[in-house]
Amino acid sequence: MKKIIFFLSALPLLCTTAQAEDTALYESIQVAKLGNDSLARRAAVTMRWRALNPKKLKLKSASALVVDIYGNDVYIKDADKTRPIASITKLMTAMVTLDAKLPLEQKITISKADRDRIRGTGSRLKYGARLSRKDMITLALMSSENRAAAALGRTYPGGMQAFIRAMNKKAKSLGMQNSHFAGPVGLKSGNVASARDLATMVHAALKYPLIRKATTTRKMTVYPYKGRGPLRYGNTNRLLKSKDWEIRLSKTGYINEAGRCLTMQAEIARQPLVIVLLNSYGKLTPTGDSNRIRKWIENGISL
Repeated sequence: MKKIIFFLSALPLLCTTAQAEDTALYESIQVAKLGNDSLARRAAVTMRWRALNPKKLKLKSASALVVDIYGNDVYIKDADKTRPIASITKLMTAMVTLDAKLPLEQKITISKADRDRIRGTGSRLKYGARLSRKDMITLALMSSENRAAAALGRTYPGGMQAFIRAMNKKAKSLGMQNSHFAGPVGLKSGNVASARDLATMVHAALKYPLIRKATTTRKMTVYPYKGRGPLRYGNTNRLLKSKDWEIRLSKTGYINEAGRCLTMQAEIARQPLVIVLLNSYGKLTPTGDSNRIRKWIENGISL
């Protein structure tokens, strides 16, 4: 009996250790990739980016940034202007939640405190819906579920205000100089950042296995109500359905003040690239701009 009790008590530690090992493995792979590349290889990649003609790329997004694994700017358009970022915010929400090392399988119940009092948006997670913290993170990221994100902030140690402080502290630690977070959901126009800051945030988010998996999950079924049927969710990034894209992390966002927004890491011409598109006019504009970027690179260079 003592052995059983010890094993059960050790489970959270084992889970945390496994997550840490997974993150460490990802980081070591990235370091290895950089270490194995010779200076000549890096220089060759940089030179090929320089061969691209930015005048041939016509994007409709107000701000855009494409950055490679070495930190080279492949394309820049008003990348340092601070703009509202809508639900791109939820990447920071997920990182702060995971940094707190809270039990991922712990059930969280949606309450009236999680409703949208700013824009009056609806949610299929009604009051009383119960899901694990892991599922709440996944829904917030893949389907941009607002109440799931709000519940993550509300159940953080110290409550919502402590969560918001942690978001801004995390941003500062990452060097996001033109950013400010006013809440975990992204419905407030006070959640702002530059495209360059968001590229930094994407690089940081890539270190979290759950964020990588959740943001690229195409469909998910959950059972938040006892004795009732399932709810089915889909990913908000339509590019995940395309065979032309290899995406490792993504997040979309939209409010009126922010326009359509998209951040992602994807492989183009065999190079991992972070793409940030802010204030795109029209529902399909981020998708269109992303495809224009991919074709511009593929047609302009050969790696």
